[in-house]
Amino acid sequence: MELKISVLADRPDLLETMWEMESPWPEFMRHDPIGNTYYALAEQFADCILMVEDSVGKQLAKAFSAPFHLADGEELPDDGWDGAIRRALRTKLAGDTPNMISAIEISIRPDAHGLGLSGTILAALRDNAGRLGFRELVAPVRPNGKSDLDLPMEQYAFQTRADGLPVDPWLRVHVRAGGRIDRVAPRSMVIPGTLADWRDWTGLPFDTSGKVYVAKALAPVVVNVEHNYAVYVEPNVWVRHKTARAA
Repeated sequence: MELKISVLADRPDLLETMWEMESPWPEFMRHDPIGNTYYALAEQFADCILMVEDSVGKQLAKAFSAPFHLADGEELPDDGWDGAIRRALRTKLAGDTPNMISAIEISIRPDAHGLGLSGTILAALRDNAGRLGFRELVAPVRPNGKSDLDLPMEQYAFQTRADGLPVDPWLRVHVRAGGRIDRVAPRSMVIPGTLADWRDWTGLPFDTSGKVYVAKALAPVVVNVEHNYAVYVEPNVWVRHKTARAA
């Protein structure tokens, strides 16, 4: 398939189309307070956002990334996705010079799934990171093939098939693209809400304290009925990709 991949900074006319594209995320994942701050300010990162169109100009996908500063010698953070976004916002507001760039999201239209776009878009994000001067693109990957919500991510992330590739399909895309699994980010996304919020997001009763298993989650939601809240803490997996700048 012939694709046209543009940087949003060069195609501001695609901004409205970007927001109109159907989201593949489950409803509860649209309520991460840190993530929502990034998307509200996405135009500030227009050099780091890619728009993917087919040969007739139909938008097929979008990909977000964000540059941030990480102290010398510091490991990729335990707070993963939230941490990359928080650091990117702080770096931008402080006027500091970023020395890292993280993928934030690759979102493909539901009717374009199965076309092999994921690897192509990931490569484009990596190439754009190199264009911006970074030697590496990091990604707090969400291993969406994880179905056992109680299995620790430290075990799941490093499971491999007979061919040595990860059992998780999205981690497999990254490894096939040259990525190296670095470490688990145990609290990559933290989504808090009242019990009413969670009922609205999931359609589940949320009337008993303890664990609640929500479709498309990677870990249980922890509920405290007495104090009227529930919190979802999602682990992700940091993957590193070298750019052409590292050659």
